This record gives sequence, C-alpha cells and structure tokens, in this order.
Amino acid sequence: MEFEHTSVLLEETIENLQIKPDGIYVDGTLGGGGHSSRIVSALGGRGRLIGIDQDEAAIEAAGQRLLPYQDRVTLIRDNYCNVRQALRQLAIEKVDGILLDLGVSSFQLDHSERGFSYRYDTPLDMRMDLRQTQTAKDIVNQYTERELYRVIRDYGEEQFAKNIAKHIVRERERAPIETTGELNEIIKAAIPAKMRATGGHPSKRTFQAIRIECNRELEVLKDSMDDLIDLLNQGGRLCIITFHSLEDRIVKTAFRRNENPCVCPPDFPVCVCGQASKGRVITRKPILPSAEELTINKRAKSAKLRVFCRE
Repeated sequence: MEFEHTSVLLEETIENLQIKPDGIYVDGTLGGGGHSSRIVSALGGRGRLIGIDQDEAAIEAAGQRLLPYQDRVTLIRDNYCNVRQALRQLAIEKVDGILLDLGVSSFQLDHSERGFSYRYDTPLDMRMDLRQTQTAKDIVNQYTERELYRVIRDYGEEQFAKNIAKHIVRERERAPIETTGELNEIIKAAIPAKMRATGGHPSKRTFQAIRIECNRELEVLKDSMDDLIDLLNQGGRLCIITFHSLEDRIVKTAFRRNENPCVCPPDFPVCVCGQASKGRVITRKPILPSAEELTINKRAKSAKLRVFCRE
C-alpha cells in the first residue's frame, strides 16, 4: 500500500514557520513528506531539510517524494526525541524551524497489518517503529488490571475504563487476546448498549490509549519540548500539530513555561531566580482547521497548531 497521509493545517504551518531560503529546518514526524515537500520547495541551494521518522515505510515514501530535492534533504530513521544527537552527527548546532505533526498517518491507520485500527480484524501491534519489541498485544495481555485502567482512563479519557480493563483481564484468563477484532468485541461488551449508540465507535478511545502507551507518545513529547526550543536559532520557530487534548496540554504548558520561566513568588518586586525567557508564544489560542479543510479531511477534526518563536 502506498504511504498516504493528507497533511493537516498545511498552509497554516508553512506560513508560521516563516521559511528562510537559506535556513535549516527539521520535520520531526516526516510521514509521507507532505509538510516537508512544501518546506523544501521554499528553500534555496544553501537551505537544508532534515526529515526524521521512526517508521521505515514513511522514510521510503518521503524519500521518493523528496527525490527532486535530494541535494538539500537528509532523512533519518529515528524518534524525534533524539533530534539533538541526530543534528550533532550532521555537525548542526541550531536550526531555523522545527515541525511536529503528531497525528497517526492514514497509511498506518488503513494498513491493516499494523493493527492500529478497530476497523480490521488483524494481529494487535500498533508499533510506529517495527524495531521496537513491545506491541499492543503485550500491553493487553501483560498489564495488570490497574495498569490497564490507568492507561485507558488517562490516555483514552474513557469513562468506562474500569469496566473495560476488568473485561480484558477476565477474557485473557480464558485465552490470550490476539487480534484487534477480539479486543473490539471485549470493549463493546464492557460498554452499556445505550452508550454505544452515541459518541462514535466504542473502541476509539481504548485503541487510542493503547497506541499512545505502546509508543510512549506523551512521554516522548513531554521530555522533548525544552530540547526542541533550545535547538532553535534566534527567530526560529517550533510548530506543533496535536490531535489529542493531553498532547495539546503538554505543548501549551511547555510553551508558556519557556516564555515565562520565572519561579519567584508573585509578591517579589523584581525577579531574582535568574530564569530568563527563551522566547514568546505566537499562538495564544491554537490555530484550528478551516471549515473547508474539514470537508476535505475529516481526520483533521481534532487538530490544533501551536507555535513558539525563539528570541
């Protein structure tokens, strides 16, 4: 299957990156190369794009898409949390812009073998990086009931998390839960029928929660935020597109903390903590997809773009 992913908030992201022709830019979630192709097309001969993705299929697809610009593109198969080391190996200290699009690609959702979607009955996997050992199957079959409850409640914001966790543990005692279809049926049985009739697919939140846990998505984002800002040149911009309220909260909090890191008590007349601002938040409120974009791409519905400028 061809790696397809409709780039969300594409025009808004390109506009906010304020691309300089001779600048160095990092796309930390390369995907199919949709955002990257627009970035690199705005670069001159001295400009450079570093594309990072942990998914081998994404690297291959983006490599083909960006072939006309290969003289100014470097692709790296890794997690964006290792961007500092990746740049160091390229003898790059600072960059002019960084982009993260934290959405799961259409390819990953629609490629049944990857086990991301509840729409297909396939082996439970959900790994974004197939070199990783832990899969969704391991989480479903090995986590304790308490751990499953925490994951489904916190990462899925699922009101029936406790009952779903209980049903999973009960069913796996009979036999291991192997496929997305089996998990689907267990979740369905754990949610009251009248509640299943509203609010979308009953498995949506639980599958999202297990995927986030499997790939350590929120942990990686939280641990990377300060590093990403530190890697920016003066005037450089960090653009992050989130699709989940917890992701958005992490980005919003980190941006505000880097803008105003002072920890002095509010009644102090002057700052004595020595914590200097690293820049300013460009987006006081997140940028949302237009009505036109939503009609074309329904998966953009929950997308939010936030932007930080280094100073």
